[in-house]
Amino acid sequence: MSRIAITGGTGFVGAHLIDLAVARGHKVRALTRRPQPPRSGVTWVEGALDRPPGLAALVEGCEAVIHVAGVINGSEAEFHRGNVLGTEAMVSAALAAGIERFVHVSSLAAREPHLSAYGRSKAESEESVIASGGDWTIVRPPAVYGPGDREILELFRVAKSGVVPLPPAGALSVIAVADLCRLLLDCLDHPASITRLFEPDDGREGGWSHVEFARLVGKAIGRRVLPLPMPQGVLKAGSWLGRHVPGPLAKLTADRLAYYCHPDWTVLPARRPPEEVWQPQVETAQGLADTAAWYKAEGWL
Repeated sequence: MSRIAITGGTGFVGAHLIDLAVARGHKVRALTRRPQPPRSGVTWVEGALDRPPGLAALVEGCEAVIHVAGVINGSEAEFHRGNVLGTEAMVSAALAAGIERFVHVSSLAAREPHLSAYGRSKAESEESVIASGGDWTIVRPPAVYGPGDREILELFRVAKSGVVPLPPAGALSVIAVADLCRLLLDCLDHPASITRLFEPDDGREGGWSHVEFARLVGKAIGRRVLPLPMPQGVLKAGSWLGRHVPGPLAKLTADRLAYYCHPDWTVLPARRPPEEVWQPQVETAQGLADTAAWYKAEGWL
């Protein structure tokens, strides 16, 4: 593919994706709500997922769509509007333009839609992609980390204190943003990715326990940490406190609490991308160290 329409290009994953797409020689049309500086290889298209004319302009002349944009924080109505209706609008725009190839970035949270409004909205977003009848690929990333990310940044900041409060015993998979972006682009031209749902990760079998991952983050910033798994009831009280007192618990909303405490956020081995399509390249300990170095250089940590 040489001409790609990308949504979410001003966000964490989307910005990395545009960088890689341009480096590979693709011509990119990227959606933006606000004017952006001119950039070689990128045509910025002003619009939003709830503005059909902008979406029509976005996909004009393109051969494929990579839909990254989504809502990760908000109310149930905001999740539905951004993730469900936004994806439906993007699918409609692609079909109207005759574009069959559609790569959709969902979330591992979609596997457990009963746990959160966010997870339900991502699961529902997948339905419109599948129903399109086109050459789609759905990618459900686990926790994504890397330079520019503000979500896992909070864990790095907490680790500086030496004590890391954690959810009850469990495990998670992770992926470096560089690996995720390679996958999104690698899928475009590979027939083995068509009408497939993938759950990519760093390749570690069984993922990382919460304690292991907290220690990895501590190592990345050069600090020994004490991982402190906490009962869900204590975290629920902390969630309530976070809504009333500014601090690191402010993001632990009631909607996030249930999936935060879910014991298994590891990818299913059968849903990993086939090796002929993609393989992870970033070793997690080094990737976290590189991310910590970027945070420090930018004054974030």
